[in-house]
Amino acid sequence: MLVRDAMSTVVLTIGPAHTLRQAAALMSTRRVGAAVVLDPDGTGIGILTERDVLNSLGLGQDPDSEHAHAHTTTDVVFAAPSWTLEDAAHAMTHGGFRHLIVLEQGEPVGIVSVRDIIRCWAPVRRQAAQHTPA
Repeated sequence: MLVRDAMSTVVLTIGPAHTLRQAAALMSTRRVGAAVVLDPDGTGIGILTERDVLNSLGLGQDPDSEHAHAHTTTDVVFAAPSWTLEDAAHAMTHGGFRHLIVLEQGEPVGIVSVRDIIRCWAPVRRQAAQHTPA
């Protein structure tokens, strides 16, 4: 199975000037765990995850004055739609993260998460187990 089969095509994009509260509200409304941060004048494409917001709050920072750019991961590993889910899972495990931005021709076309991979693998594994002789 490929990343294109598992990825969410609902890509929340925000700018670097969004506050963490604004980003969290948008992520909550869209029911996603990450936002793609587009900064054409700076770092390009980055990602802000729910963990980034949580870490900031845990440090006692004000979500109304902290901006996305200060918490965005910019050394992002990108996936291609043609990657296998095994490739994506390996990249996530190796990098210690739970989301990959999927790029096609340099543009974000989706996000694949650990949850997306599990959602695809669970039925396949269950079906294989049912057809394995005991």
